[in-house]
Amino acid sequence: MDNLSQQYIDHLLIEKGLSNNSIESYSHDLSVYIDFLYKNKIENINQSDTTTILSWIIDLQKSGLSAKSRARHIITIRGFYKFLIKEKLISFDPVKNIDIPKTGLVLPEVISSKEMSILLDSVKTTNPREIRNAAMLEILYGAGLRVSELVSMRVENINLEASFIRVFGKGSKERIIPIGSYACTKTREWMVSGRPLLLKNVPSYFLFVARAGKPITRQGFWKLLKKYSKASGISKKITPHTFRHSFATHMLEGGADLRSVQTMLGHSDISTTQIYTHVSRDYLQKMHKKFHPRG
Repeated sequence: MDNLSQQYIDHLLIEKGLSNNSIESYSHDLSVYIDFLYKNKIENINQSDTTTILSWIIDLQKSGLSAKSRARHIITIRGFYKFLIKEKLISFDPVKNIDIPKTGLVLPEVISSKEMSILLDSVKTTNPREIRNAAMLEILYGAGLRVSELVSMRVENINLEASFIRVFGKGSKERIIPIGSYACTKTREWMVSGRPLLLKNVPSYFLFVARAGKPITRQGFWKLLKKYSKASGISKKITPHTFRHSFATHMLEGGADLRSVQTMLGHSDISTTQIYTHVSRDYLQKMHKKFHPRG
């Protein structure tokens, strides 16, 4: 079974092109399941059935996992069995009729456009690192990027003349995202006035560099964001993902259609993007009341 598990992980890595973080998550969930099978004297994957899956889910619940975490584990195992059937390694899917636990609608944390402006304007640009930080924050919000996409950006991936960036997201899927004047201005300042001074003639492909031409790490960026959030006086908890959620919400509030926002965020399924229609529900209700003849 360990061999089958590795085949599935190889499939996700090579054919699906999932990120390292996703691969680690799938590997962990699979190992938990395989360990459960061994503990229950199941040595062959064909010996597992729906009762086995239900027992495993109960075991996950007893271990203290939340409904959201259990749902993630089930999704992993569901994909595993689908792969085994596709490869004709088994003939029956024991997960097929198992329902995923309802996790409830978890609305993303967002900040208002006014709060976002306060935060972005609070960044001073008196030295190369501050110029870099200002550009990173503008790009993060201006394009709705994941933090991993931001820190891995290369110089060749940005076109300031045409005002767009190329991003390689989950599964190495490429998308083209327009960026606004603020992001372009700050990034141009970084590339002309900040980046050369910070690099000190050290070559680097990466757009946002730290020491010795290496890209700034996700952890390093988190620390910077925490510092600027505190300095701006905003009491809400702000993370890099808050910028992404705020980007999507503000786009929809401004009149962008859901499909366009889906494309810019890089969501493969529009149902993932639809959560933002819930976030902006209050705004939409206000607009309806204000503009509808019978609002």
